[in-house]
Amino acid sequence: MRITVEDLRVVLAGRDILAGVELIAAAGEITGLVGPNGSGKSTLLRTVYRHLKPQGGRVLLGERDLRSMTPAAAARHVAALPQERESDFEFTVREVVAMGRTPYQKAFAGDSAADRAAVLIALVQTGVEEHQGRRFATLSGGERQRVLLARALAQEPDVLVLDEPTNHLDVRHQVELLTLLRAQDRTTLIALHDLNAASSVCDRLHVLHEGRVRASGTPREVLTPALLAEVFGIRAAVLDHPLTGDLLIAVDHWTTAPTAVTAVASSNRRETGGRGGERGRPGIR
Repeated sequence: MRITVEDLRVVLAGRDILAGVELIAAAGEITGLVGPNGSGKSTLLRTVYRHLKPQGGRVLLGERDLRSMTPAAAARHVAALPQERESDFEFTVREVVAMGRTPYQKAFAGDSAADRAAVLIALVQTGVEEHQGRRFATLSGGERQRVLLARALAQEPDVLVLDEPTNHLDVRHQVELLTLLRAQDRTTLIALHDLNAASSVCDRLHVLHEGRVRASGTPREVLTPALLAEVFGIRAAVLDHPLTGDLLIAVDHWTTAPTAVTAVASSNRRETGGRGGERGRPGIR
């Protein structure tokens, strides 16, 4: 089911965090949000899963405004893995994952056969079934992440909303999680800092910058050296990955983009009243 964001405006502490954002997450595709810290990615996702109420615009699920739905009805369609992680659960892993079935249950009703089946499938898919009897609070950060993803999958949603889901995961589990997302036949809206992961897993990308959509399109259309310099302030080459053929972004970790260098140098001159110095690579004279 498609998610459509129309002219979205969110104001926090008197400041426009999102200003007229418009984008589409197509049905069955993985749509990525990328952008520098503070660009509005998390705010946008919180608005999609109804944690924040916008001051303008709307979010549509298909043709229906998500705000017109009851919380339980919305939760049967949209599941979220937020960036903020719960760490003090006194529940077992299985109990945490079973919370994903709450939108389907009547008050004081026990788990149905369908609930138990959905929980087991989610545990197996995320590779945490062997931990289902452990207390959530005893798990590592990466294990907790996978359990919370299992909870979202147990909701059997039409739409997954994921905010930095690969945080706290080692490389292998990052690959496994992204592979799992690719195998899901559901609409996915995901914020990622890792541009190479985003270019590999996402069908389309939206680049957020200062609360607005700066560019939209396929990874190859969006992640150009010019945009990376302008939005992220980095100098990078865009190549073909030698193993997969996906886009590969090779970042020069020693040199910022010319636009960023100019801004920093100008700032230094204003602050010191003199010429800014240059610093070379460590060990190079």
